[in-house]
Amino acid sequence: MIRLEGLSKTFLMHGKRKVIADDINMVFPSGVSVALLGCNGAGKSSLLAMISGFLAPDSGRIVIKGTMSWPVGFAGSFHGDLTGAQNIRFIARVYGVDTDGLSDFVRDFADLGDHFDLPVRTYSSGMKSRLSFGVSMGVKFDTYLVDEVTAVGDAEFKRKSRAVFQERMRSSGAIFVSHSMGGVRNFCQAGAVLDHGQLTYYDDVEEAISVHEENMGGGEDD
Repeated sequence: MIRLEGLSKTFLMHGKRKVIADDINMVFPSGVSVALLGCNGAGKSSLLAMISGFLAPDSGRIVIKGTMSWPVGFAGSFHGDLTGAQNIRFIARVYGVDTDGLSDFVRDFADLGDHFDLPVRTYSSGMKSRLSFGVSMGVKFDTYLVDEVTAVGDAEFKRKSRAVFQERMRSSGAIFVSHSMGGVRNFCQAGAVLDHGQLTYYDDVEEAISVHEENMGGGEDD
């Protein structure tokens, strides 16, 4: 469960105030995959960054019960001078999971071959993403944070990634940011629409999609 209490955030952009969150009070329930929808620039990624702890709100607080992932696919926390294997073992120790088990899972899943034992600074962006997605799926959380991309790589890797993500969703929830309504329908049961700093929760994802599409067609794409 993730509860937002009086959450507010404003950016100053080109001399103008951009309100991302305006005294938001809402609960993301446990065990539910919730689509976070909004027009381009509405602040979906910023809201996800606040929930993850990467961005501080101006006021209010976020209460988390249960375990929560970092944003799935985020590769910014890898140490470039350590190998992929060393990074994974470090993450396993931080999160208190079996180091050998996580290392074996990611080695097999990311399919990086010999690169798994080379420094991450030698990786391409795609290789880093595969490693990051692998470790995100290798550590089991109560709630996963997903921003737009659930997989990179060829068709076979994407198929494998969708399959393991759907398996995780059998026992976990998610906050899922995506512009693909097909992906939203595949992964989410509920939705939350962010519009001009206000966040509205819908138990039915189809209702959330309908409201979002009305907002998109209503003129301003902020």
